[in-house]
Amino acid sequence: MADITASMVKDLREKTGAGMMDCKQALAATSGEMEAAIDWLRKKGLSAAAKKSGRVASEGLVGLATHGTSGAVIEVNAETDFVARNESFQAFVDQCAKLSLDTKGDIEKLKTTTYPGESRSVAEQVTHLVATIGENMQLRRSAALSVGQGVVASYIHTAAKPGLGRIGVLVALESTGDAAQLTVLGKQIAMHVAAANPQFLDISSVDTASLDREKAIYLDQAIAAGKTPDIAEKMVVGRIRKYYEEVVLLEQNFVMDDKTKVSAALERAAKDIGAPVKLTGYLRFGLGEGIQKEEKDFAAEVAAAAGTR
Repeated sequence: MADITASMVKDLREKTGAGMMDCKQALAATSGEMEAAIDWLRKKGLSAAAKKSGRVASEGLVGLATHGTSGAVIEVNAETDFVARNESFQAFVDQCAKLSLDTKGDIEKLKTTTYPGESRSVAEQVTHLVATIGENMQLRRSAALSVGQGVVASYIHTAAKPGLGRIGVLVALESTGDAAQLTVLGKQIAMHVAAANPQFLDISSVDTASLDREKAIYLDQAIAAGKTPDIAEKMVVGRIRKYYEEVVLLEQNFVMDDKTKVSAALERAAKDIGAPVKLTGYLRFGLGEGIQKEEKDFAAEVAAAAGTR
C-alpha cells in the first residue's frame, strides 16, 4: 500500500473541496493515485447527493448578472441559510448567474454547460457541492432580459455579496438616452419592483383568468351588500381600477414618489434624459417563493432522538 502523506491529502482536498478524512480514505482506497482518488470522491459524492436529494431546499441565494443591454437572474437553493454564507456556494451562484447570460436564461442549457475551470458540467458541479458542503442543493430556475438599445438594470435586496441576495430584480429600459442616467432610473424601478412585487407589466398583460376571477368576486360582494345590478357593475369598474393599481407595475404608485405612478415617472425621466424611455420588461426572483417548506415538529424530533417514541 502506498504511503499517504499529509501533502497528498492537502492536494486532493484543494482539488475537490472534500473533507480531510474523506480525502485520506479516497487515497487509501486508490493506492495514492490522485486522479483515481478524485473519481472515487465523485462517485461517493453522487451517492451522497442521492441521499440528500429528497430533503427540502428552500434557502440559498438569488444571483444576478448584467452586461449592457442584457441581464440574467438565477435561483440556487440549499437547505439552510447558513450555506448562503459559504464562500464556495456564493462563488457557484455568482458563476452560474454569469453563465446564464450566455444561455439566455435557459436552465436546461445552463445545466449542461461546462463549469469554468472544471471538466464537469454545471449540474455535476451541483452534485460536487452537495458532497462537499453536505446539503441538498438545486438549480431551481433562471431567466434573462435584453433590449436592442438602452440598459438592463438590476437590484439585489438583502445582499450577501454584490449580485447575490434573497430578492433579485432585473428591469429592461429601451431608450437612446444616456446609459448612465438610464441605469440609475432602472435601479430605482428595480427597487420598486422588489418592494411592491407587481404581478403584471401593464394592463394589457393582465391575464383574462385573473381579471375574470376578480370581477366575479367584486360583483358577488356588491350584490351581497344589497346593491342593484347596475350599481354593482359600476362598483366593479372602480374596484378593477384599484386592482390594476395594486398588481400592474405601470399603474402602481412609484415608491420613490408615492404620488406618481410608475408610468408617469418614466415620462418625467424621459424629459430629463432627452429621449423616450420604455419599460419593456422586468423579472423578480424571491428566494424560496412557491416552495412547500417542511413543517417540523421540534418536540417530536427531540422525543425520537431520545428514543421515547
